[in-house]
Amino acid sequence: MRLEGGDRALVATVDFITPICDDPEEFGAIAAANSVSDVHAMGAKPLFALSITCFPANSRPLDELAGILKGGVEALGAEGVPVIGGHSVEDDELKFGYAVVGLAPAEGLWRNSTARPGDRLLLTKALGTGILAAAARAQKELGAPWRAAVEQMKRTNGAAAAALDPASVHAATDITGFGLAGHACEMARGSDVTLRMRADALPLLEGAREWALRGYLTRSRGTNREYAGADFSAPGVPEDLLEIVLDAQTSGGLLLAVDPDSDACARLEAAGCPVAEIGRVEERGPHAVVLE
Repeated sequence: MRLEGGDRALVATVDFITPICDDPEEFGAIAAANSVSDVHAMGAKPLFALSITCFPANSRPLDELAGILKGGVEALGAEGVPVIGGHSVEDDELKFGYAVVGLAPAEGLWRNSTARPGDRLLLTKALGTGILAAAARAQKELGAPWRAAVEQMKRTNGAAAAALDPASVHAATDITGFGLAGHACEMARGSDVTLRMRADALPLLEGAREWALRGYLTRSRGTNREYAGADFSAPGVPEDLLEIVLDAQTSGGLLLAVDPDSDACARLEAAGCPVAEIGRVEERGPHAVVLE
């Protein structure tokens, strides 16, 4: 929404999730990072947040709720985003997240439908959170691989978005419930282009392929496969890697289509933000997304 004067745009987003880890404070931090991600993906600066809580007070202790709220407030506070209020209801299933409002230049707002042929494709977080979460729930403890996944999910996309030259970003989206395949298809369809990605360039969380091979998969992979449909082509890609590409992500990274001559990778690396160049944008072909 353009503000009066026309040079700034107000953006608003809302997201909430069910618990992905056992520690209340870590869950709160992950939910916060996941919720604010859409604002970062638009190149906007988050202004404030409102919490959304569904809590089963009859079956869970209130100190767990206190830990969740504390983790979320601290995660957003570290980025300078105040939580100014919220709403809670009693529910049979725990859910937590935020509505976030941000501000961006009206003409510089990043969209997920404006990728251009020739753009380089960058991804700022590794894939595999859903598969590792499924394995962690079943196995109770995965050690270092799960700890690495939790730490990544707690990290917001704020530093990555701030490090970039806004003008060099032609399109952006964050990788969440639709997985890399689904969100890439959404960008390609909206932009009327083809995203050609290299399977060997995809950043993967440690253990993701191993647990995919062992059958610890997310239920959403089928939905994501249907959403991508015939627009997604992955000839010769191993099935375990394909499952990771279809895997729903929690607090995933930014998928960026950047100017081919930009210094985006150097800027991200200088800011201490992981980045992988995973492909290119091409003129529209038979498929919206090709993984090879």
